[in-house]
Amino acid sequence: MAILVTGGLGYIGSHTVVELLNNNFEVVIVDDLSNSEKFILKNIEEITGRKPVFYPFDLKRRELLTQVFDAHPVDGCINFAASKAVGESQLKPVDYYENNLFSLINILQEFKERGLSNFIFSSSCTVYGQADNMPIDENTPLKMPESVYGKTKQMGEEILADFAKAYQRKISLLRYFNPIGAHPSSKIGELPIGIPNNLVPYVMQTAAGIREKLNVWGNDYPTADGTAIRDYIYVVDLAKAHVAALQKLMQSTSDETLIDIYNLGTGKGSSVLEVIKAFETANNVEVPYQICDRREGDITIAYANVDKAERELGWKSETSLEESLRTVWEWQRYLESRNV
Repeated sequence: MAILVTGGLGYIGSHTVVELLNNNFEVVIVDDLSNSEKFILKNIEEITGRKPVFYPFDLKRRELLTQVFDAHPVDGCINFAASKAVGESQLKPVDYYENNLFSLINILQEFKERGLSNFIFSSSCTVYGQADNMPIDENTPLKMPESVYGKTKQMGEEILADFAKAYQRKISLLRYFNPIGAHPSSKIGELPIGIPNNLVPYVMQTAAGIREKLNVWGNDYPTADGTAIRDYIYVVDLAKAHVAALQKLMQSTSDETLIDIYNLGTGKGSSVLEVIKAFETANNVEVPYQICDRREGDITIAYANVDKAERELGWKSETSLEESLRTVWEWQRYLESRNV
């Protein structure tokens, strides 16, 4: 059975493609390479011994997407395709709404017309905003996200809820916390274009001397060390959750719940300074940093309650923070060997 993976050469997408191939799914990737690199396709094949089908085009081109569905008997879709830089989304809101929502709607049009189901949406814990209580479970009230990026995720969820209800289709909304790390082979990992937007890639590049210092945005939060706390989940563990969610969708009957919602994290929060220390310990390197003023819109603390995913999917995160960060450094060394 063929699974369409949009954005399948990106960070989380590529790791999920590996896990799908390892579980004997046929994979069809659509990725416009706007936030990924072509060599990742070759590396996926080297890791798995299998080559996914690949189409390099923008999902807003509905006519090309239709050709993909005509050519392949698609049994489900995992949709990663989206612009994802929070800061950039504030500067280019119309571009983000167009790219992240129009591409989703085009896929759903094909699903509607062809009677397809089994759709997994790459969502985000940003839909919760600063939650009033920790840990955050799936019943935590949603708040209007601070960023346009976060708003596109919340709107995407609403579109999918309406789609599932109107057409009786099965959907999974996976709300990620903070993915980190790289594949144990060191052949795929997070590849930020330009200045990294996320903490761990910036830590990696600072340790490598690409960046002079890491900016720690605020040390006056009401936390143990004054820095913000997030839930950092190893990307391979996260990818395995997508396979488990897909298998549950495909095995469920029509009278079961149409929409599954799962938080994907570790269930534990780590502060910015704890992440820096863990990276230094795991890799025996130094990460120069400086304390800066808080950034507007940053929340204080967010970590997941993952009981539902463990109970219904039989899944939980298994990889420690230090081990995850060790794979980050191995990935950086691989990139240096390729002059990337």
